[in-house]
Amino acid sequence: MPSVGDTRAPSGKRAERNRQAIVAAAGEMFIREGFDAGMDQIAAAAGVSKVTVYNHFGSKEELFIEVVGQAMGAAHTTMAEVRTRLAETGDVRETLVQTARAMVAAATDPARLALRNLVTGELRRFPDLGTAYQRRGPAQSAAALGEVFRDLCERGLLTIPDLELAVVQFFGLTLYHHLIAGSIGAGVRPELADRLIADGVDLFLTRYGSQPEAGRSSGGGRGSG
Repeated sequence: MPSVGDTRAPSGKRAERNRQAIVAAAGEMFIREGFDAGMDQIAAAAGVSKVTVYNHFGSKEELFIEVVGQAMGAAHTTMAEVRTRLAETGDVRETLVQTARAMVAAATDPARLALRNLVTGELRRFPDLGTAYQRRGPAQSAAALGEVFRDLCERGLLTIPDLELAVVQFFGLTLYHHLIAGSIGAGVRPELADRLIADGVDLFLTRYGSQPEAGRSSGGGRGSG
């Protein structure tokens, strides 16, 4: 245990196991109980002492931010994998369809939806949670998508004068409806989800595709799987 005045988190394999157990338990408790979940409850669920929890995380807010960061980290890893897998393809439409599908799958994961809704519900009491969520979640997702677009622009497959604007537009065309539906506990029908992605990509390519035919496909992409 750190000595008095030593604010460094515990280190070593056992400490890392404890830390991950705390984060996992906290994620489940926050989703089930909301932000009112007590640190003593989290400690018990993780199988550690309350002192151990505070050795790793100085406050419940700090612990919650780590829970969000790890949950969002899985989504960012997915985006990085998509970027690597599609690095050599010349099919810009398929690249964007696969990217959108990965984004939707990550964003509609039930645990991530629950955490997003929890942040929204607690903004009045804890406004810093919203800032932390934005930094660890949407901001990193936007940066990752911007890198995908930059790659495609460098290869001459897209022409985008304003990457920041294009990222927001792509989110709006393919993802935002899922977030709105998820915020009220509803889902998006699979058939509509496919259409949102296919037609959203086609609209995006109408604006930014370097090739005139880039935004068109057989049947307009409607309902493609």
